[in-house]
Amino acid sequence: MLSAYPACFIKESNGYSVIFPDLNYLSTCGETLDEALAMAVDCLAGYLYRLQKDGETAPTASSIDTINPVKIAEELEVSPKESFVNIITVDVEEYAKVHFEKSVKKTLTIPAWLNTAAIEQNINFSQVLQEALLAKIRA
Repeated sequence: MLSAYPACFIKESNGYSVIFPDLNYLSTCGETLDEALAMAVDCLAGYLYRLQKDGETAPTASSIDTINPVKIAEELEVSPKESFVNIITVDVEEYAKVHFEKSVKKTLTIPAWLNTAAIEQNINFSQVLQEALLAKIRA
């Protein structure tokens, strides 16, 4: 399912800032307009994906004509001289398959006795490694 939200693009000296007013002023940036657009898609996809994972409902998107980029730039205390609004769209499910949920194959070495014992107990090596890595990262 395609999700669409308006985003304010504000030209600054080092590139573009991108702000999603409907999403608590979620923001990203890019050195070029193309990079800012790509980062906006990634940012929106990540935010909506996290909401889905947490069982939360995404806010309703505003109509593009209700977003005032000059007002938002002034609120953020940046020059509104070169600012505009664009609709950013993303299929979160498809984006997640490629960018967030993609598995990576790893090769590792363990003692033979440990391998035999784990196989005898039907232990899923990938699951154990993922759980151990998550525990280590969160520690």
